[in-house]
Amino acid sequence: WSELERITKVSGARTYAIKNELSRLELAMHMLVLDKLAAHGFTTITVPSLSKQKPLYGMGYLPFSQDEVYYMPADDLYLSGTAELVLNSLRADEILSENDLPILYAGFSPCFRREAGAAGKDTRGLIRVHQFLKTEQFVICKNDIAESEKWHKTLLAISEEVLQDLELPYQVLEICTGDMGAPKYRQYDLEAWTPSQNCYRETHSCSNITEWQARRTNLRYRDNKDGKVKFAHTLNNTGIATPRVLVPFIENHQQKDGTVRIPEKLQPYMNGKKFIGKNAK
Repeated sequence: WSELERITKVSGARTYAIKNELSRLELAMHMLVLDKLAAHGFTTITVPSLSKQKPLYGMGYLPFSQDEVYYMPADDLYLSGTAELVLNSLRADEILSENDLPILYAGFSPCFRREAGAAGKDTRGLIRVHQFLKTEQFVICKNDIAESEKWHKTLLAISEEVLQDLELPYQVLEICTGDMGAPKYRQYDLEAWTPSQNCYRETHSCSNITEWQARRTNLRYRDNKDGKVKFAHTLNNTGIATPRVLVPFIENHQQKDGTVRIPEKLQPYMNGKKFIGKNAK
């Protein structure tokens, strides 16, 4: 299923190469989530992993996370660590109509992170890698805290649905102010039980940013009631990130004969297979 040892000779540490059924499983998870988000009214959008510098300030990556970002000086471009970076600036400097809101994006992209602050942590395996695939939930809504908090709970509920569809034991944490990034008004993390480490590991991070990012990107809308131009609220949440989630998935669904059980909701995306592995029938 993997070439983890060989790939380090090619791409260095914190990289991965998976194949056959495991590779198909990774892609199946993203299709499951993209279909789920489409059913909730999200627009599926595939975005580049390249960004100019200004969007990184707009999102809040810069100046706070300079060491985590890959920079290509020859092109003066950065590699994105999440589709949120691109989606947050896609409507920058625009004045939207309130009738256009909310805007719901399901962004899919390869993501890149230097993991400079994770020296010595998860140096092997699939949990913390430099390049990964991520489906991102991103919402632009009107400047009303009740409205954005409603969407925050909706994004959280969708991610809980995903983990329930994958039949993974999980917990939800509300993150304290001191542990949240500078842009965030409120944050929930979802963590899946990982037996090999005897702990829960983060799979999703769900944040209400309110107008912090919109002020930086100059993203506004015209209010229907008073005609005033206001800054929008933005929210984001992981749809699914792989290969990280493959670890708790395999560990929780592996059978005594070494096969891995495929949950019912995922089977249509795996050609109807109920089990994968050498001994699967």
